[in-house]
Amino acid sequence: MATKSYLEHPEDVLDQWLTWSSQGAACLAVVTATEGGAVRAAGALMAISELGDVAGYVSGGCIDADVRLHALDCIESGQAKALRYGAGSPFKDLPLPCGGAIEIALLPSFEIDEARRCLARLRERLPARFEVSAGSRVLAFTYEPKLRLRIAGRGADAIALAEAAESCGIETQLALRDDEDVALAEARGLKVSARLGTPSSLPPMTDDAWTAFVLMFHDGDWEGALLRQALSGPAFYIGAVGSARTHQRRRAHLRELDLPEGQIERVRGPIGLVPSMRNASFLAISVLAEIIEAYAMKARTNFETTAVVMLAAGQARRFEHGDKLMAALNGKPLIDHALGSLSGERVARRLGVVGPGHDERQRLLEAAGWQVLENPHAVEGQGTSLAAAARHLQSVPGIDAMLVMLADMPNVPGDHLMALREAMEDGVEAVMTEVDGVLCPPALFSRSVFSDLAQLGGDQGARALFEKLSNTRTVALDAALAVDVDTVADLNALCLEHADG
Repeated sequence: MATKSYLEHPEDVLDQWLTWSSQGAACLAVVTATEGGAVRAAGALMAISELGDVAGYVSGGCIDADVRLHALDCIESGQAKALRYGAGSPFKDLPLPCGGAIEIALLPSFEIDEARRCLARLRERLPARFEVSAGSRVLAFTYEPKLRLRIAGRGADAIALAEAAESCGIETQLALRDDEDVALAEARGLKVSARLGTPSSLPPMTDDAWTAFVLMFHDGDWEGALLRQALSGPAFYIGAVGSARTHQRRRAHLRELDLPEGQIERVRGPIGLVPSMRNASFLAISVLAEIIEAYAMKARTNFETTAVVMLAAGQARRFEHGDKLMAALNGKPLIDHALGSLSGERVARRLGVVGPGHDERQRLLEAAGWQVLENPHAVEGQGTSLAAAARHLQSVPGIDAMLVMLADMPNVPGDHLMALREAMEDGVEAVMTEVDGVLCPPALFSRSVFSDLAQLGGDQGARALFEKLSNTRTVALDAALAVDVDTVADLNALCLEHADG
């Protein structure tokens, strides 16, 4: 089956840019900002080789052609360049019909290690944070893994859905029952990844959090087995074809299998944005549109309903010289390193907790766009700061979780914070970092435990509460990345580490 001839996902564009960079010079174009309507979002990538080959796109038509010409100039000069198109642009002959504007950074000498790191995470099916230096600014974007579709079915509906998905470049795993269907699928250029033998011996499941599973046929024996298997995994979308009446019977059967009601609710039906499609190709487009909508929603909401809480109210009594959070690490105050961890993410609220007299900490927090909450009882211990943050957020609507970070942990990568959020599936009450078997911050708590956090006091931290909860997760972090600063010696060691890096 023919595949599309252009690339658009960051995984594909970075892969092509790295290939061209290994063969000669290449330029990476990055959309750094948009105003009003724009074809592509900030973070979109385009790679240009020294021969003028292009992978990806940043807008389309004349804009991309002009970006290519500027990129070739950048490759020749070795100098980065910033471009602006649309409102306020010097290129009057290249307006944007939408009336908005886009800004693009051309980077002929982008860091290969950063591209490789980002590409490796995407290939591991994990969200990746991507940092770009644009002039004096360091911008961060988050890329989600590609959508993957797993289909179990028979007949025209399953084959049509697989064809529609592959025509969009979506990785598709197709499992079929009947020999006739397998022959038809293969004749149409589709790869059949598995054969459905019996309900008691299903093919192994490899779903991840970016996989959609669709059951595309009716059969009571098969439905229960296939849906139970899918519900045991983390797929973001699980759907089954059929009418509303069929779906009610299906739900009743799943209850007979003793599946929890919360799990049964994950199964969508009837599926498709347009109801009652009687045509396999139209049904396929309708179902695929619903899956893409669910994927886009998942990608948008990584942190949009999460409050990020920075605990910066410690007394730093063990630090021998002044305020440790103001001490310099790699040319900027220690607290700034933690504040930048999710600087490029859309979050529900950024809340920094300080103690009385922490004027400099408050100034830096506010300069970075954080709301500041003063904890008058900070001297009594960290538990009081956690409680103060929880009480404050209880009154804020639209927040479903709080991510708790410490201002004296400068090495925690943004990828780890995203992994914590990924682990916060439906029903999970809290996710904590685990370092060599020990629980520690950063930690993520669902709104359901805000009231418990609000009762903490003194030096009572979140670990004791976490251990009392019934539905929790942990995410491992390398000890070198979990280091905190308590003494001048700790800071000096970090300074040496950063200098060596």
